[in-house]
Amino acid sequence: MESIKRLFGQSKKPAKKPVATPGYMQGTIQHLQNENIRLKEEVADLQDEVVQLRLKLRALRTLQEASMNITPHTNVMKLLGRVLQSALLCIGASDGSLMLVDDDSQELVFAVVHGQVKNNLVGHRIPLGTGIAGWVAENREPLVIPDVQRDSRFSTTVDQTFRFSTRSMVCVPVLDEERVKGVFQAINKFEDEPFNDADLATMCLAAQLATTAIVRAEAVAALQDT
Repeated sequence: MESIKRLFGQSKKPAKKPVATPGYMQGTIQHLQNENIRLKEEVADLQDEVVQLRLKLRALRTLQEASMNITPHTNVMKLLGRVLQSALLCIGASDGSLMLVDDDSQELVFAVVHGQVKNNLVGHRIPLGTGIAGWVAENREPLVIPDVQRDSRFSTTVDQTFRFSTRSMVCVPVLDEERVKGVFQAINKFEDEPFNDADLATMCLAAQLATTAIVRAEAVAALQDT
């Protein structure tokens, strides 16, 4: 027997399981309760975000239907204003504009403006190719710029003229196939949050709606002239 003990070692008694003390149990319960509250709050936040997203998408869908059913009596500029306003609401931006290309003068004209300098900026013109909007129009490429002051394409002319402060921007072209109709801009997201890819996608969708409205309005006008 002694030799067996030497080979396999002394027999060990099974380890005692820790006894859960009242304090330990109370701490565990409290932790679970806190975690349950946190999860409920997260679920409530997600549900609210889903509801808000559905409302925003419904608004854009309504505008899409309006863009596809333009008549000679449709106020196209008012419709484009609604498209811009809905897009800005969707992405949480404070200011924005739709600039249309004047082919004769080769300029971008502020046709629809929302935000701080709305009343003063409508009708203002900038040369095609000037600033970020001009670059987007010439290159037919959308841009997300978190800090315009660090971008060499940014022009301070509009800011200085109208006492405005542009910090960040989403800028997308309004395209009818290869022809540039204009540029959509969203400026300065609320609480200085950075614009993201989802914001860019929303602005691109708004630009498509604007293209539909403009092209159909041109077609209706052409029929009226014949």
